[in-house]
Amino acid sequence: MRVISAAAALAAAATFAMPALAEDWGCARTSGTILARGGAKPDELKGLSGDKLNPPLKDAAGFVAYMAKERGDERQYLEARWERVQQLVRGKNIWRDKEARAFLMTAREEFSRTRDAKRSYEPNFLDIGCGVTISGPGIVARMTSEIDVKPGEKVLEIGTGSGYQSAVLRALTDKVYTIEIIPPLAKFTDKLQDELAKTKFAELKDIKRKTADGYYGWEEHAPFDKIIVTAGIDHVPPPLLKQLKDGGVMVIPVGTPGKQAVLRLTKTKGEDGKIRLARHDIYENDPSRRGGGRGTTFVAFTKYDAEGKTVPRFGGKQED
Repeated sequence: MRVISAAAALAAAATFAMPALAEDWGCARTSGTILARGGAKPDELKGLSGDKLNPPLKDAAGFVAYMAKERGDERQYLEARWERVQQLVRGKNIWRDKEARAFLMTAREEFSRTRDAKRSYEPNFLDIGCGVTISGPGIVARMTSEIDVKPGEKVLEIGTGSGYQSAVLRALTDKVYTIEIIPPLAKFTDKLQDELAKTKFAELKDIKRKTADGYYGWEEHAPFDKIIVTAGIDHVPPPLLKQLKDGGVMVIPVGTPGKQAVLRLTKTKGEDGKIRLARHDIYENDPSRRGGGRGTTFVAFTKYDAEGKTVPRFGGKQED
């Protein structure tokens, strides 16, 4: 997921060229990741899948002890992860056990570009390069909880970014598809998830990724039960709506730059064959954030221009 503060909005609108060399990470920030650290992990944990783990979800000490023993996670991260999830539950960003488990199982420190436990799990966004960020746990949790992913459902994410959101989704279903438009960032995150899947996060191998303009979705894998869009735009992309199943749910930030409401859209088809779209502001009960008020400003939904650079879609016409 990718969001920025209002102060960083102008930087996020910068354009990015295709990398000159295949091995060039370009604008992607790599510090603190498994690639930068050499990927050293205990051999006995290689191939371990989170699907096979069953940690306690109501006992802090039990959770930390179980994960340290079974997956070898460091206690400092486990303790920070546990505390962050409790805050997400108290803040009503998580309200079901399955999302709590997904966030407890997902090692945010592997995607945050920092090995500082406090920073990895702080509520703020963190720079991952290319003018984008890994967003705070609160918005990731709220949007994930809103779409209510069930095992076996097909979920499409628009805006791979750091790879954290798709890793959280993979803890809920084994059918995750994700698209990133910025080539250097897509290339690095692709490699990062591949390397993590070779260690103790084998479940990440199931995530299907591609570099493309997410506006047009991923037609060959449609329809999708759920779609989560992590970039702001002033309209709902028609191709994404078409690729959403009847009864499917999409969450997407919609509005002008700096004033985007995060909407949950439910698509249904009436007896007359007409498509209906029910809209719900996920922050309707928070007056400060309802309708795109104070709060998170998302990176602009972008497109490729004639030179192959990415530019914001704000103010552009709808495309089928």
